[in-house]
Amino acid sequence: MKTLPSLHPDHARTLDTAGLRENFHLPGLFEEGRIHLAYSHEDRLILLGAVPLGEPLALPGDVAKVTGTNFMLERREMGVINIGAPGTVTVDGTSHALDHREALYIGAGARDVSFASDDPARPARFYANSAPAHRALPVTRITREEASPVTLGDRATNNERTIYRFLHPDVVETCQLLMGLTELGQGSNWNTFPPHLHDRRCESYLYFGMEPEAVVFHMMGQPDETRHIVMCNEEVVISPPWSIHCGCGTGSYAFIWCMAGENQTFEDMDMIAPAGLA
Repeated sequence: MKTLPSLHPDHARTLDTAGLRENFHLPGLFEEGRIHLAYSHEDRLILLGAVPLGEPLALPGDVAKVTGTNFMLERREMGVINIGAPGTVTVDGTSHALDHREALYIGAGARDVSFASDDPARPARFYANSAPAHRALPVTRITREEASPVTLGDRATNNERTIYRFLHPDVVETCQLLMGLTELGQGSNWNTFPPHLHDRRCESYLYFGMEPEAVVFHMMGQPDETRHIVMCNEEVVISPPWSIHCGCGTGSYAFIWCMAGENQTFEDMDMIAPAGLA
């Protein structure tokens, strides 16, 4: 498990490309037949990728060494979205089927969690985020139709997109996790633009659904000191509370966003005018 420390913005602005990638970029979460995790000190997020083949993949017991609890989700909640073929997530003996781009919320206290593919030749690809939680809430499956989709942006400004809010107060009750999926419209390449930041919570982005030769330029940094990280398919970037976050791709892509912090008000953003960026 890779650990990503919190950085002061004055430190971050001194980093070169390799330093930015080492501290904010997560490649390699998805490997066939394996489960990989990473731990971020930003809001204590744990990020997970699992690609089960013939046998289910279970949450490893040694993760408790990082969380300081008896098992990983003893005092944590988790959101899971399947970006692959159909599969199941089994929580304490109960199986929950997840089709492509469907989600599952797992409340605090779940002891045994495992991931399986319906067909090993066409594996599921599970992406999960976990954050500390103060109470237990029911396990809930969320379909795309239930995810309160909303279309924003405009084709004229190359940022038309549909947002699916899977873990959102209007859809399912959670302690602090917010999680969803954004699909760009045909011909649009900007996401979350104009950019914003929210000092009250961090955010993680998983970019996926990209062709092998495509990349996304993920914008980060303080508004007056912007940086970028070049992202390939199925890679994650962590955006600290002091950082803007938006991106522009060279081809079609989608991304999963997750937030954890002091509130669950999705619209709580500090908008940044593009002309104010430097």
